[in-house]
Amino acid sequence: MKSRKLLWLVSLLFALAFVLAACAGDGEPENTNSNNNGDNGSAEDNGDSNDSGGSGSGDIVIAMGSDAVSLSTQGSNDVPSSNVGENLYETLTVLDENQEVQPGLAEWEEVDETTWDFHIKEGVKFHDGNELDAEAVKVNFDRLVDEEVASPRAFLLEAAESWEVVDDYTFRINLQYPYAPLLANLAHSGTAIMSPDTIEKDYEQMEEGGDPDAYINQNPAGTGPFKLKEWVPGDKIVLENFDEYWGDEAKLDTITFKVVSEQSSRIAELETGSSHIVDAIGPNNISRVEGAEGVHVVQEPSVSLSYVGFNVQKEPFDDVKVRQAISMAIDKDEIIEGVYNGVGIPAIGPLAPPVFGYNEDVEGLDYNIEQAKELLAEAGYEDGFETTIWTNDNEQRVDTAIAVQSQLKEIGIDVEIEELEWGAYLERTANGEHDMFILGWSTVTADADYGMYPLFHSSAVGDPGNRSFLKNDEIDEILDEARKETDPQERQALYTEAQEMLVELAPMLYIHHQEYLLGVNDSVKDFTIDPQGIYQLKDAYIEE
Repeated sequence: MKSRKLLWLVSLLFALAFVLAACAGDGEPENTNSNNNGDNGSAEDNGDSNDSGGSGSGDIVIAMGSDAVSLSTQGSNDVPSSNVGENLYETLTVLDENQEVQPGLAEWEEVDETTWDFHIKEGVKFHDGNELDAEAVKVNFDRLVDEEVASPRAFLLEAAESWEVVDDYTFRINLQYPYAPLLANLAHSGTAIMSPDTIEKDYEQMEEGGDPDAYINQNPAGTGPFKLKEWVPGDKIVLENFDEYWGDEAKLDTITFKVVSEQSSRIAELETGSSHIVDAIGPNNISRVEGAEGVHVVQEPSVSLSYVGFNVQKEPFDDVKVRQAISMAIDKDEIIEGVYNGVGIPAIGPLAPPVFGYNEDVEGLDYNIEQAKELLAEAGYEDGFETTIWTNDNEQRVDTAIAVQSQLKEIGIDVEIEELEWGAYLERTANGEHDMFILGWSTVTADADYGMYPLFHSSAVGDPGNRSFLKNDEIDEILDEARKETDPQERQALYTEAQEMLVELAPMLYIHHQEYLLGVNDSVKDFTIDPQGIYQLKDAYIEE
């Protein structure tokens, strides 16, 4: 088993290295755990806003299945939003291609095990002309945990007791306890830095009765290599090169994220040359794209999980036997083969193999129809029951819902499928209005703390990630202890225990760890997608 895990890890690293070397591009709005709210309006250049853009090399068009939900770094925790935000904003730290933490906007110094100093880069400008300093970082962190803002990403700073400005370019974080994932959390897009002026103006409109992020969504200002030019909600988001970027200049003139919800329509966009990159082509369309002239498929492993979740606060899903019965009545292998065309690896628990804390020896609930029927009878539902399963309009999720509907008929459960628009889907599942639902999670920090705490801790119910509404004191205790433990072996033991418990508690059916599938025009060079599902566009260009 250990050799198989090693092989998987080597394959992941080789695949990532191959994409970098081959200059292949991809782009799929999904992440980390990251933004799916793209609500940036027009490109309003506060201050010296007549910057037109840098001298890029081409205008790239990306067809994605869903619009962003928010253009604020502290908005919705979804991938489409994060894919846009990746180009607008930057974080204090970053993860490299090996998922190791590297300096971003800051270098760090561990003063002691609960005190960390971050030395901010000097000479970095925001899109609105303001300069990055330690005070700007503090303003962002203050807002992230502001209860009036109610950011779903506030949990990223839960381990911090306080933070302070030491001097103009030194920012200090004081932890409540030693916290191993700190540096990885600071690479998450939810901690990316926005202009303090933009934050101030957003607070002003909130005082007049506006919603959090309303101003930011229309006037985002980060330090990234691109800035907002135009946002037409439900249609497109256009970014342009920022010519005062502090680092190496981006090569593209503009990036257009075009919303094309239908998978077949996205592929048509690729075939006709209307889009250079198309998101989520689907396993069944690999041969079609490979057979088309002038385009190719980019297939990359991920740190993501696809799952069917249960609202454990609702009957009959408040009974663990019902959840176990459903988990044992669904043939995951059939879904992986039939819906995903065999692409991806079966999931036993929430963590993918490259994530710290994963344990290959954890055993899942096996497919067993007869035992599923027995468990259902023991729970008092020998004749089954009626329920609903929610999904958004993602083709594979819809097909998964159909497969679940068909398979659960065998144990007497009648499932009605409801398809919701993406924004409404996130909002209503966060409110706990659902019975069953299909969704995914990307462990963007490559650490089990992010792969388990937001999904299963009772403090994270709803929008932060725990849409199963699981509240279990033992799980809470283990996850709390694991994030305070600094010894890697002790942390691993705790996360193994948590994974074993989560198999038995069955708050969700863990389906598989997917692979990203994108269609890319051959003219696109130096464009990659990371294991979190975020497009890497800074070095991309169009070869004429």
